[in-house]
Amino acid sequence: MLSAALLPRLVAALLAARLLWALRRRALARPTAPPCEYVEPRSGARYPLHTARWCADHSDRDGKPIPLMLTDLPGIRRHQIHGSVRSLWRYAAAFPMPCARPISLGEGCTPLIALPLRGAVVHFKCEWYNPTSSFKDRGTTVMLSLLRQQGVTAVLEDSSGNGGASVACYAAAGGLHATIMAPQSTSAEKTVQMRAHGASVELIPGSRQATADAAVAAHGRDGGKLFYSSHNWHPFFLQGTKTLAYELWEDLGFTAPDNVIIPTGAGSNVLGCQIGFEELMRAGEISELPRLFCVQPLLCSPIASAIQRELGEDDGKNTPPVWNTPEKTMAEGTSIMQPVRLHECVRAVCKSRGSAVRVTEDEMSMATLELAQMGLYTEPTCAQAAAAFHELLATGKIHETQKTVVILTSTGIKATPKLASLLGVKL
Repeated sequence: MLSAALLPRLVAALLAARLLWALRRRALARPTAPPCEYVEPRSGARYPLHTARWCADHSDRDGKPIPLMLTDLPGIRRHQIHGSVRSLWRYAAAFPMPCARPISLGEGCTPLIALPLRGAVVHFKCEWYNPTSSFKDRGTTVMLSLLRQQGVTAVLEDSSGNGGASVACYAAAGGLHATIMAPQSTSAEKTVQMRAHGASVELIPGSRQATADAAVAAHGRDGGKLFYSSHNWHPFFLQGTKTLAYELWEDLGFTAPDNVIIPTGAGSNVLGCQIGFEELMRAGEISELPRLFCVQPLLCSPIASAIQRELGEDDGKNTPPVWNTPEKTMAEGTSIMQPVRLHECVRAVCKSRGSAVRVTEDEMSMATLELAQMGLYTEPTCAQAAAAFHELLATGKIHETQKTVVILTSTGIKATPKLASLLGVKL
């Protein structure tokens, strides 16, 4: 017989076992999350993820293709980070599908350097530490890894430089054939890098938009094998750039910054940050989105101008049509007149309670040289983010006590002629 002293313990153990059994049954009965899909955000049309695609089946009113996003993912908790992996693939649990053989060259895990600037401490994210010296490697490693897994063997990219260099590099590493279309005005430093990786480079006369149009028309060339894997169009690219948000969160001791200032061309870093930080909120790791600030050159500022119109702001730089002369700005990396995700970028910035800054060429030049004197050798394209910090601080939109991150997307080595001109040096 059981002693009177043991009976309560036995009853408690039986109750605990029954409760555990009930909880397990409930967990098994809980509906699983729906599989991730492509989604066309403007109409809501969805497509299964197992097939490679870069646009919706239907076109817009002008007969042009419509870009896709992915349905929301749940995000990951800090214990799901693969701490032993020294690349952005440490966040692989946050990606839309498992990848058995990622094409990785150690991208991500770039330095976040806190330096004093104008009486404040700014956290500079130095993205030129990526393998091809720009942030584009974040998106490319994920995009090409997942496309190769879907059976793609030949990729087509259009780029003003950094994106093409990145796709050429990772295609070579992954055994894919790459064709890169670039404007004739693209700097030799960037086109030589593409050719060195074995890519076929086609220089297109005219504007950056003319290059994008030529690439869209070339999709399916070479007997249908050439797949348009544009960093501006493909949603897998944004799955790579969202790791910027995860990395900032981890860099800052698993907290979110107050502000993120982003040089913007097509908006892949803006949207990547929105996706990543929203996933972290969904996972319960942060309680509030950081404010996102989009920065563009005044001479080519379609997204920034649209954000300012949406917010009813006037920066005093409105000399129409000042923002539609992309060939005149030194920021070649953000000279995109018709960004395909403009509406999504405007929505992302406004939802975060951020805003936009349009930077003059003089402001960009001064910021480029100022950063160089601090030890940060950047190309003017990303130095505009530092110029925007000055304006945001001066206008009171951000404060020196807040935790502000400035994204520096690429190195000055890729813009040697421009830097030499600013310094008055003849090459």
